[in-house]
Amino acid sequence: MIFEKIHSVPTSDELLDKAFRRASRARRGKVIKNMKSNREAYESMILTSANILSDNLANIVRRFPDFDELSDFYYDLADVIVGVDKLKKSLGSVNWASEKIHDMGREQIGKIRSSNNPQSIQKEVYGRISSIMKSIDKDLKFLNEARNTLRKLPDVDVDAPTIVVAGYPNTGKSSFVALATKARPEVATYPFTTKGISIGHFTRDNIRYQVIDTPGLLDRPMSDRNEIELQAITALKHLGSVLLYLVDASETCGYTVDDQKRLYEEIKQQFDLPMFTVSNKSDLPEFQELDFVDMEMSTATSESVEEVVNNLVEMTGAKQDFFKEISH
Repeated sequence: MIFEKIHSVPTSDELLDKAFRRASRARRGKVIKNMKSNREAYESMILTSANILSDNLANIVRRFPDFDELSDFYYDLADVIVGVDKLKKSLGSVNWASEKIHDMGREQIGKIRSSNNPQSIQKEVYGRISSIMKSIDKDLKFLNEARNTLRKLPDVDVDAPTIVVAGYPNTGKSSFVALATKARPEVATYPFTTKGISIGHFTRDNIRYQVIDTPGLLDRPMSDRNEIELQAITALKHLGSVLLYLVDASETCGYTVDDQKRLYEEIKQQFDLPMFTVSNKSDLPEFQELDFVDMEMSTATSESVEEVVNNLVEMTGAKQDFFKEISH
């Protein structure tokens, strides 16, 4: 996942300490014989400290992705949890500091070479460098917090045909994901909820499909969600190829069919995606025939699960797209 490549971001004090210690070692490595060698020793201190700071700051910026090139899904999630504009502003400040310190180090070399008191110039440069670093300390701390948060985002394949599963709790969503993918789904935690997103995969005709269950997002009325959750739902719209809505037609999940139908209507309005509605738990005596569903199945007995998956595969259109590509 793209955000995993971002390294921990040090504070301004940590970077200054690293740069000044390395600069002191560089000076100790010089043999002082006369004024010229003394100047060279202080010149080495300035260049070493400036280069270390400039390079470290540039690397911080470089390791963050170009947010304008991110997929819509990851862009929206990053914007939800940390704010892309705020990230860009802090990265811009760090980049400015990198260039400013680099230029300052070069500018002071001429002064050192003609000075009878190179130590005073070195102290002045250190003071100015420290001031620049202190001015971006809040940006460095914010970037490190953002990095720690972004690394927790779920690792999804934004290019894979994706089936998003929705429905009230206990309607059989996680069971369906496990059966469809024939494996225990990976679970990753959203940074803004205590519940985890379940991700499974299966392959048909050399095409890898992705099945995602999002507990905490698509399992209750829109009016119950906070602004962050609503924005996260917006991000999911970019990811899905088809949406599977599960209804517990036995009502043993604790929600009435009427409640489930209302949530179905809300999600249908929110998502501009092909939608396939399936009533689950057909093995139970309480199971009801419903007029607004496309199919019936039982995740407990696996009855019709394979047929549901086949329909979803067709609805993604991925197979047709794949064969169009290879025919060209």
